[in-house]
Amino acid sequence: MRATEGGRRAEKTTRVPSPGRRDDAGGITPVTDTKDVEHATEKPVERLGTVTIRFAGDSGDGMQLTGTRFTSATADAHNDLATLPDFPAEIRAPAGSLPGVSGFQLHFADHDILTPGDAPDVLVAMNPAALKTNLKDLVSGGTLIVNTDAFTRGNLKKAGYEENPLDGTSLEGYRVFQVPITTMTVGALEDFDISKKDKQRSKNMFALGLMSFMFSRPTQGTEEWLRAKFAKSPDVAEANIKAFRSGWAFGETTEVFSHRYEVAPAKLPPGTYRQITGNTALSYGLIAAGTQSGLPFFLGGYPITPASDVLHELSRHKHFNVKTVQAEDEIAGIGASLGAAFAGSLAATVTSGPGIALKGETIGLALSVELPLIIINVQRGGPSTGLPTKTEQSDLLQAMYGRNGDSPVPIVAAATPGDCFFAAIEAARLALKYRTPVFLLSDGYLANGAEPWRIPDVASLPDLRPFVGFATGPNAGEEFWPFKRDEGTLARPWAIPGTPGMEHRIGGLEKADGLGNISYDPDNHQRMTNLRQQKIAGIAADIPQLEVDGDLDADVLVAGWGSTYGPIRQAVRKVRRDGRKIARVHFRHLNPFPANTAEVLGRYKRVVVPEMNTGQLSMLLRAQYLVDARGYNRVRGLPFTTQELQAELEAHIDEVSP
Repeated sequence: MRATEGGRRAEKTTRVPSPGRRDDAGGITPVTDTKDVEHATEKPVERLGTVTIRFAGDSGDGMQLTGTRFTSATADAHNDLATLPDFPAEIRAPAGSLPGVSGFQLHFADHDILTPGDAPDVLVAMNPAALKTNLKDLVSGGTLIVNTDAFTRGNLKKAGYEENPLDGTSLEGYRVFQVPITTMTVGALEDFDISKKDKQRSKNMFALGLMSFMFSRPTQGTEEWLRAKFAKSPDVAEANIKAFRSGWAFGETTEVFSHRYEVAPAKLPPGTYRQITGNTALSYGLIAAGTQSGLPFFLGGYPITPASDVLHELSRHKHFNVKTVQAEDEIAGIGASLGAAFAGSLAATVTSGPGIALKGETIGLALSVELPLIIINVQRGGPSTGLPTKTEQSDLLQAMYGRNGDSPVPIVAAATPGDCFFAAIEAARLALKYRTPVFLLSDGYLANGAEPWRIPDVASLPDLRPFVGFATGPNAGEEFWPFKRDEGTLARPWAIPGTPGMEHRIGGLEKADGLGNISYDPDNHQRMTNLRQQKIAGIAADIPQLEVDGDLDADVLVAGWGSTYGPIRQAVRKVRRDGRKIARVHFRHLNPFPANTAEVLGRYKRVVVPEMNTGQLSMLLRAQYLVDARGYNRVRGLPFTTQELQAELEAHIDEVSP
């Protein structure tokens, strides 16, 4: 609630003894249903411009589910939003432990926003571990809601507390609401014939109901969602609905919450919107690419975090001529995809960094046989198994050079969750037009993050059918030469196996230019290596040029790629709002770079490259364009905050601007 409460010192800690409202005799009448509060006194509503909320609890507390559902309700309220799920890699870390804390942050506003928020204004902490790991991020004067039932001696010990923080002074500086969420949930479900454990597990819905009340979120959609989710277990569905209603009713009737808050709908460009994550948008982009190319679409893959959802989502859309195969390992997954490409499908494989390491040999084979193939890397923290559920941008050089031999591959990177849709179509366009494997880079932040997405008009999507053009007859006199290239793109013909007269051999051994037979001729190898390089380099003339955003007469240029788009753009906005001059570019294409890259970089005294790695793009820019690119590099598994980038950029401006 930054708009109204930022900077306010903590006023008090409020304990909630039990749910309900006081009757005429001063007793407590339980309130467990929204129907009970229809005639309750309407609380004043305070308008806010922007709010950041974080739900945090044990991995078994359902925080991801709670945050996701609150996000959907926020989208229904027509706010702009961005999310940051943050959860451990272990299927179930020890309950109550610090490594087992799962969080979900949501930033929503009445205007366009670009990030999930630097720090939460409201923190819901379901246990001591959640409080300990997240309190440092809560803004000064922020609202803290804690589930007091979880602050037992055992849980406090697991979280490393020697004393109960709810009893001391460590929470001064915050507006603290101590709520016995578990007790109230179990009490509300007293009449349900389900186990006590199931009753306790519904406490996340109580918390969701309470927050829905506080921020005036619509409730009908959540109740319909619960009935659909637990359609096979109606008792569980109704229990969760009861818990949700109880949380909402508690907020309405208790005296500790004096206000409700409301965020007006955001003014977004007209259109039909839906909430979408990066993995879902990427999946839809691949489906659209298959439809726009007129080809069957094939995806071969192997489950790996955070890429698995792409495989899951695509498997639901067979009616769009989509085929998916969950192979026995990463190597088999890409092998099946390359085989599908050979047979005439638009093919892709999806994985994360460790999977790319295993697929390296087949990527080289795809490059050698010059077949279209989309290789999707949803990046995560590395090296090795690394940080499976945390985001990072450290696979750029792996995409550039992670193969034997001189083996250039185009690289496309998505900028936002919704942009994953369009990046997938662009990767398909390049793969089909130039008959080459193409890397499509996303990352964990984009994959799991969500935002409102304006559904594009199908008529506005590019027509990919002109780039298919299967070979149908001889192209060298009476013969078919499989490596006789198109003079414009240097792409070789694509002949479906079994087509009469188009019989040909492919494989990893070097081919004779044009004819395609195996060749060990030294001059031919030089020529083929050069041709493969020239084909990829020529793409620079077929992609958009860099567009500069900001002050053309600035001294400092910020260059970003991938998911740093939002934080960098927001930081540049703030720097300019403070009266400082700065410019920004964002790279969608990382190999080759846009044709005007050297000219743009050369205009500025200082080029700053923020990356969630140790300086991979800045190294490429320095090597290729001989510019003094300065990196700002962090690998903490989290996206940049606007505040840290703003401070870094202003420091560079101070250094180079008179």
